[in-house]
Amino acid sequence: MKVLVAVKRVIDYNVKVRVKADHSDVDLTNVKMAINPFCEIAVEEAVRLKEKGVASEIVVVSMGPKECQEQIRTALALGADRGIQVQTDEKLDSLSVAKLLKAIVDEEKPDLIVLGKQSIDSDNNQTGQMLAALAGLPQGTFASEVKVEDGKAVVTREIDGGLQTVALNLPAVVTTDLRLNEPRYASLPNIMKAKRKPLDVKTPAELGVEVASTITTLKVEPPAERQAGIKVGSVDELVEKLKNEAKVI
Repeated sequence: MKVLVAVKRVIDYNVKVRVKADHSDVDLTNVKMAINPFCEIAVEEAVRLKEKGVASEIVVVSMGPKECQEQIRTALALGADRGIQVQTDEKLDSLSVAKLLKAIVDEEKPDLIVLGKQSIDSDNNQTGQMLAALAGLPQGTFASEVKVEDGKAVVTREIDGGLQTVALNLPAVVTTDLRLNEPRYASLPNIMKAKRKPLDVKTPAELGVEVASTITTLKVEPPAERQAGIKVGSVDELVEKLKNEAKVI
């Protein structure tokens, strides 16, 4: 069984994001980049399926400039077998990424496509659903457990009311939630091996996909600074401040 995993290059979640002085975008100068955490969970789940003997090949794909090969190599070090980069300097929206992924799916014909449920930069939570719609495939989003048996992917989903279990005929699209697994660290020998694993580079034109975005960013603003809290010495003082200062009672 072939598993296709999509990964995205984002600012490392430990880095404090800065906005450019002209508020046109986020400042990426000398910023540490990493695999989107939800995508890392997707890679880990694919590797676990391979370790169980369910998956036979893991293909990792990423879209973006040449630098995103770093994240593909990281995924290869974690256990993926080969990588595909769709090279473009365009700022891709969710629909463009879904169209590119659909073209890759048509070429690779994987049995299971695994994505993170969202990226931590734009937080759109759209690409997996759009890909499933474009490819006409069943989908299991927000997965906290995935089992593959009898030609089906049994996915436990995290929903507002609790948990929902769905059985999807393969091929299918699955998007990962935080509680699905805990990603491993890449060992030094595997990092060295990853440098020799195959990585193909394609362009949107070769895939027959137009990636011009229809979304325009008007302005980027940092979140408002949080005000410091205060301590009160008694319940009476708390009630007084809620009544006279906060005016909520």
